[in-house]
Amino acid sequence: MVPPAASTLPSSSSIGVAGVGTQEAPAIKDPARDTILTPRFYTTDFDAMAAMDLRPNEVELEAICEEFRKDYNRHHFVRNEEFDGAAEQLDPDTRRVFVEFLEQSCTSEFSGFLLYKELSRRIKAKNPLLAECFAHMARDEARHAGFLNKSMTDFGLQLDLGFLTANKAYTKFSPEHIFYATYLSEKIGYWRYIAIYRHLEKHPESKIFPIFNFFENWCQDENRHGDFFDALMKAQPDTVRGWKAKLWCRFFLLAVFATMYVRDVARKEFYEALGLDARTYDRYVIRKTNETSARVFPVVLDVENPTFWDRLESLVRNNAALAEADNAPTPAPLKVLRKLPFWAANAMQMARLFLMAPISSDQFQPAVR
Repeated sequence: MVPPAASTLPSSSSIGVAGVGTQEAPAIKDPARDTILTPRFYTTDFDAMAAMDLRPNEVELEAICEEFRKDYNRHHFVRNEEFDGAAEQLDPDTRRVFVEFLEQSCTSEFSGFLLYKELSRRIKAKNPLLAECFAHMARDEARHAGFLNKSMTDFGLQLDLGFLTANKAYTKFSPEHIFYATYLSEKIGYWRYIAIYRHLEKHPESKIFPIFNFFENWCQDENRHGDFFDALMKAQPDTVRGWKAKLWCRFFLLAVFATMYVRDVARKEFYEALGLDARTYDRYVIRKTNETSARVFPVVLDVENPTFWDRLESLVRNNAALAEADNAPTPAPLKVLRKLPFWAANAMQMARLFLMAPISSDQFQPAVR
């Protein structure tokens, strides 16, 4: 994918973000090292996207586009005096894990911006309705990324989004795989944000930073984006019917759930700072996302099976062992040898998880489907 022109990149402090007061220029933070758990940047087959026939579900897509045009959160992401001095109230450990959360979230939102912006630009002439929807979603993602990056400046840091655009590797997915991955990313984002927001409503003493006040409206953007991909898959019915679709839906559900669970348990200190248990939180989010996915995917995972969680815990243990081997002061070849058994064990666990019998969505949500 050719990186977008500089003029399309969101400013770290200007897109949908109003600030209060002034401060010294923040330091540019070195980007986190890419691992299997860090956010990816994606590209796709733009010609195939442009050629898509939307007529099987055009009415719903037009209705969703009208929702996007209203831009309900146009005036929502406005910083206030609560941000003044909030960063200084955090102890060093909480500050470290919170900055990591901001960086990972900003990178993920920015990834969505880049993909949606490039799609809107490349398919505009041939598929204007689809292009407009992607343009509105790019607007939302840029606003989110800018707001997160602005919050990082409260800690004297900032991500160089232009550097990420030009230097981060891009993974190419086919359009249907983009649909599965982005649908799940948006819907799981909704459940993650709303779960944190509702928890902090009940426990305001655990609200470590004022950014969480914005999560209720924020997650509605995520929900609308997920609804768009739901409607788009229904306009391309082969993406959600047949045996191939069932296999790919299982694969992406498992990949998203396993990645989130392993990552969040590894950084459980962040959730503890909010008064949450990472495992309990993730189990709730996974169950709700699985339930939501049954509205469009032909099958979902059997997340009520205790074996599902036992195997995720095996992935957590293997990942901890891999991190320990990675941090050991040993030569690189020896590190690889130490990691091999845990890589193999992870591959085995993922295969066993994938081969677990799924649940037909017709049975899971018969009233909806």
